[in-house]
This record gives sequence, C-alpha cells and structure tokens, in this order.
Amino acid sequence: MDNNVREKMTNQKTTEKSVHPVISQEMLAQLGEGRLAYVRAISSEDVASLFPQAPKIAPGLTLFTLHAANGTPIMLTDTREAALANAWSQELEAVSVH
Repeated sequence: MDNNVREKMTNQKTTEKSVHPVISQEMLAQLGEGRLAYVRAISSEDVASLFPQAPKIAPGLTLFTLHAANGTPIMLTDTREAALANAWSQELEAVSVH
C-alpha cells in the first residue's frame, strides 16, 4: 500500500451527524401549556416588571415566582415550597429549569 494512501487512511476523522429537531419558541411555549409550570427565584427589585399590580417590596429580598410553561407569571411568594404547593393546587406539574 502506498504510504500516502496509508497516511490518508489513518488521518481521516470519523464524524457523526447529530440530529437536532427544530422547534420554534412559540411551539416550545405551547408544549406544556395548561399542564406544566416552573418556579424561578427573583430579587424583590424585579417584582414590578413581572407583577405591576404588586405593592412596593423592600429591596434585597429573594422571592419566588410560579410561571406557566409559556413564561406567564402566575404567582409571587416568599418560599419555593409555597410556589410548588400553588402549582400542585392548580393541578400543574412543576418542572425544574436551569
């Protein structure tokens, strides 16, 4: 076997193609609508942007929000457990997001 051919054979890299389905943001948001929710920690400074009707809250606090699968805020509370309990009471499955 020719040395050039042997070198080409040993230097070839095997590549695997990964298939990644494409889903739009709108489709992703509707995926768990009405069934899924998620809890997110926020600072008290961010409350007004998510809950404009909320009273003014002291700065520097960590609070928790329950959101529908499409990102719509559902509730604000001071504990993660209360947000999870609210999801359960509304028959929503709370999922972990990172």
